[in-house]
Amino acid sequence: MKIRPTTSLALLPVGILMSALVSLSAQNISLTVDATKTRNKILHAHLVMPVKPGPLTVYYPKWIPGEHGPDGPISSLAGLHFEAEGKAVPWQRDLLDVFTFHVVVPEGASKLEANYDYIEPDGGSATDKLLILEWNEVALYPEGTPANKLMYDTKLIMPEGWKFGSSLPVAEQSGNEVSFKPISFELLVDSPVATGQYYRNIDITPAGEPIHHQMDMVADSEDALNMSAKDQKAMTNLVAESGKLFGARHYRDYHFILGLSDHVAHFGLEHHESNDSRLPENVLLGPGSGMALGGLLAHEFAHSWNGKYRRPADLAVPGFEEPMKTDLLWGYEGLTDYVGPLLAARSGLWTPDQYHEYMASIAASLGPGRTGRTWRPLRDTADAEFGMGFGARGWMSWRRGTDYYDEGDLLWLEVATIIHRESHGAKSIDDFCHAFHGGANNGPEVRTYTFDQLVSDLNAIAPFDWATFFHSRLDSTAKESPVGGIENGGWKVTYSGEPSKLEGRRNPGYMYSIGLQVSADGTVGDSVVGGPAFEAGVSSGMKLVGVNGRVFTPDLLGAAIKDAKDDSKPITLLVVVDEFYRTCIVNYHDGPRYPHLVREESKPDYLDELIKARVGQ
Repeated sequence: MKIRPTTSLALLPVGILMSALVSLSAQNISLTVDATKTRNKILHAHLVMPVKPGPLTVYYPKWIPGEHGPDGPISSLAGLHFEAEGKAVPWQRDLLDVFTFHVVVPEGASKLEANYDYIEPDGGSATDKLLILEWNEVALYPEGTPANKLMYDTKLIMPEGWKFGSSLPVAEQSGNEVSFKPISFELLVDSPVATGQYYRNIDITPAGEPIHHQMDMVADSEDALNMSAKDQKAMTNLVAESGKLFGARHYRDYHFILGLSDHVAHFGLEHHESNDSRLPENVLLGPGSGMALGGLLAHEFAHSWNGKYRRPADLAVPGFEEPMKTDLLWGYEGLTDYVGPLLAARSGLWTPDQYHEYMASIAASLGPGRTGRTWRPLRDTADAEFGMGFGARGWMSWRRGTDYYDEGDLLWLEVATIIHRESHGAKSIDDFCHAFHGGANNGPEVRTYTFDQLVSDLNAIAPFDWATFFHSRLDSTAKESPVGGIENGGWKVTYSGEPSKLEGRRNPGYMYSIGLQVSADGTVGDSVVGGPAFEAGVSSGMKLVGVNGRVFTPDLLGAAIKDAKDDSKPITLLVVVDEFYRTCIVNYHDGPRYPHLVREESKPDYLDELIKARVGQ
C-alpha cells in the first residue's frame, strides 16, 4: 500500500525527524517473532533498528487501519527491554501518549535492539492449535519516517509441525522458521499470517483469471477445514463476480485468511491482498456455511477495492500514530456493506431469498425501533466512530452504534436505484464501480477521495443532485427507516408472524414485537426506548429469568408473545437487576412480528436484477 503518486508526502504531517534516526533507505529494520509459545498465549519479539547516538522516539502502532481508531493493543505489550552494544538502554513512556517511548541511544551505537512480549488476550487471535498474527501487535517503529518508507526484514518462528498462509512473499523457509522478503512497514501491517497445526489452502482462482486467489484456513480441528465442493465453487464465483463488478484488481495475488475457532474473536479485517476473517469452528460443516461465508468474506474482499484502494482522504495517514478522521465511513464501510451482500448473492453464496430476508432485517433494525435515529443522524455515527463505535454495549437502539454499516447498505442501494432511474436503465452501480474502483493493477496502492470527488464521479455516471441527496440522508433524524432503495427496486418491508429465515439476526421475533433483544441465557442486550417491554420496566443489562410464572427459555418467551395475541392477558416477566428481582407487566397483544420483503407488483423488480450473476452474461 502506498500513497497515490499525486499526493505529496512532504505536505503530510509526518512529525519531526529525530537526530537519532538514520536514513533507512539502505538499512532495514529486522523483526523476528517467536510464536513457539502460542499455546501459552504469549509471543516474543526481537527487533533491531539502525540508529545514531542521541534522543530517539519509538512508537507502538496506535491508529490501526480498518479499525478506524486508536485501539492498538498497547496493554498487551510486556517485558520491554532496549539495549545497544550489549548494554541496557533505559526508556521512558511519554506522559501524554502511552503508545510512545523515549530512549537516548549511547555514543558509538549504530543499532538499537528491543526485546518484548505480546500477551495474546483470551478470545483474541490464538488458541492451542492456531495463531493469526497481525504484525501491528508485535512491531515497534521509529518516529520521523512515513510507514511506506520504513523497510522491514521479518521472520516468524512457528511451533513444530505448524503450517502457514499469507500474502507476504517468502524469502526462505527451513523447518518451522520462515523469512519473508523485505517489505515496507505499511504493507507489513497490511499482511497478516495464519499459522496452525490444522491448515488447508484451497485454490479458488476462476478459469482464465491471471491472478492467483486462494483460501488459507486454520482451525482447531482437522474436520473443521472440510469446505464443501459447493462452497468452494461459490467462493470461486465470488472472485469472478468481483472482477465483473469492479473491472480491475489492485493486488499481486489474494488470500482469504479464515480462522475457524470458538475461542478467538469473531470478526473480519480487510487488507489489500488478504482479509483476516474469523468464524466459529464448525461453521463450514453446517447448512448455513454459504450464508456465513457470504456475510463476512464477501464484505472483506470488497474492501480491497473500496477502503483499501479507494480510501477517504481523511483516513489515509502516513503513519500509525496520527489520528484519522472518520467522517466518510458511510462510504468506506457503507458502500462495502452494500457491495458485499450483492457479491454474495451474485456468486451463489446466498440465495435470492436469503438476500431478501437480509435486506428486510436491515431495514427493520433501522426503523421506528431504532429510536436513536430521532436524535443522532447517520453522519454522527461515522464522525464519532473512534470514540463511540465498537466499544459501546447495550442500549444500542437509543444510543446507536456503527450504523454507518447497515444504514450505509440502504443508502447505497438507493444510490444504485437512482443511477438506474436517472440514466433510464443505461447505467448501473456496476458502471460506477468500474469508474471509481478501476484503473491499472499496480499492486497495493491508495487513491484517496473527498466528498466532492465522490459526488463528481457519481455525476459522471448519472447526473443528479447527489450532494443534496447525501446531505439529506446523512443529516436526517426521521424515525422511519430509509427504505427508498428497496421501494425503488420494486419491493417493500412488511411484518408477519412467519419467522424470518434469518431468525438469529438481531432476535427479530422479540425486537419488533415487545422491543427486546434477549440472549439465550436471558440477558437483555437491548430494550427499545418507548417500546412495550421498556415501558414495563425492562432495560438493557437486566436478566430475564421468568415468563408468565415459569423459568425463562427463548421458546417460552416466544410462546407468551404469541399467546398474548389471542387473549387480553399481559405478559409477566421476572427480571433480575442489581441482585434484586423485579416483576414487569408487558401490555402487548399484536403477536410475533418478523420482517420480510414482498414484491410491489406495480413496479419492475430491479432489486432482483441487481443481484443476478454477471459472469457468463
